Amino acid sequence: MAVTMFSTLIFAGSMIAGLLGALTGLGGGVVIVPLLTLGFGVNIRYAIGASLVSVIATSSGAAAAYVREGFSNIRLGMFLEMATTLGAFLGAGVAALISTRAIAIIFGLVLLYSAYLSFRHPAFVSSAEEVPDSFADSLRLDSSYPSLKGPVSYHVHHIPGGFSLCFLAGGLSGLLGIGGGAVKVMAMDQYMHIPFKASATTSNFMIGVTAAASAGVYLSRGYIDPGLTMPVMLGVVAGAFLGSKVLTFSRTALLRILFALTITVLGFEMIYNGILGNI
Repeated sequence: MAVTMFSTLIFAGSMIAGLLGALTGLGGGVVIVPLLTLGFGVNIRYAIGASLVSVIATSSGAAAAYVREGFSNIRLGMFLEMATTLGAFLGAGVAALISTRAIAIIFGLVLLYSAYLSFRHPAFVSSAEEVPDSFADSLRLDSSYPSLKGPVSYHVHHIPGGFSLCFLAGGLSGLLGIGGGAVKVMAMDQYMHIPFKASATTSNFMIGVTAAASAGVYLSRGYIDPGLTMPVMLGVVAGAFLGSKVLTFSRTALLRILFALTITVLGFEMIYNGILGNI
């Protein structure tokens, strides 16, 4: 395949990944790595390196718009970033010690579990009916996000558990190059009782810092190829910008379905090819 055609196809696929990442809080990396490894035969370590750089670009693009529009919970994001950054350094270190087949299978299992959690989401309880969490209240983590009917307030719960899950998300970011968005969204949405739109946008706000910690390790090992990374990054940024414009008018139920279906298909593909040794 000609270099120009190869770059164009990667740009187009990355744009779709960026759109999905911006709408669901995944950051695009969850689609980029399977796209490059399964669709274009790229070594998974180089795919992870390109994905991490694209995740940083996504966070710089879509997350900036979400912060400006009032969707992201900045205080919560900065608090949880401490856990994700520590986990990212650990995950990137572990990635060099295990095989690419193992990485692919772990990747697939993480995606399938995230899809399962997405389908069994709890109903969001309005702040008027919900009891505030004293820990979250002392840290002033409760917030609100805009909607067509006006601001929607919510309380944050289970801070220690959410912090621990975000440490795991950081570890997966360093190991798999996904920014940890899948686990972060699930931790905030399922465990900390934050509405899905706020969870997704806060995840986008956080993933840049998490990915930067991991990307430095991959760069030092020579796994970031500029010729591959450039079209990936440009495509993800374009898709993330489009996604940030669409999110305000999107229905949360449809975003959950999109989230779950996308990562279910990719999860089975990664496990299948990992078992067969095709990655």
